[in-house]
Amino acid sequence: MKFQLGSSLLDACVLSILRNDDAYGYKLTQEVKTVIEVSESTLYPVLRRLTKDGYLETYDKQFEGRNRRYYTLTEQGKKQYQLYYDAWKEFSTRISNIMEGGHTNGEYD
Repeated sequence: MKFQLGSSLLDACVLSILRNDDAYGYKLTQEVKTVIEVSESTLYPVLRRLTKDGYLETYDKQFEGRNRRYYTLTEQGKKQYQLYYDAWKEFSTRISNIMEGGHTNGEYD
């Protein structure tokens, strides 16, 4: 069974990967694939949208005679990553509590 992946979670994954270092599109796809199934055809529109929204910037770099387009976080992208991270911590804690037999806040006792 697979859980549906929302666009916000995919955005958060991309921003999270880029918070440590710049990366080109194929490398990003491979890193995201280690935790969720995603194709390059799914990821590239996400990268374009995040760039358009001001969270990423791009630059080209030569590699073996070809240009690779690299993505890097902007200051706005770093702030958005932090918002996603904070929301994820709260959300994942609540889900873990439910999945492990607990409650989210004790209101149901």
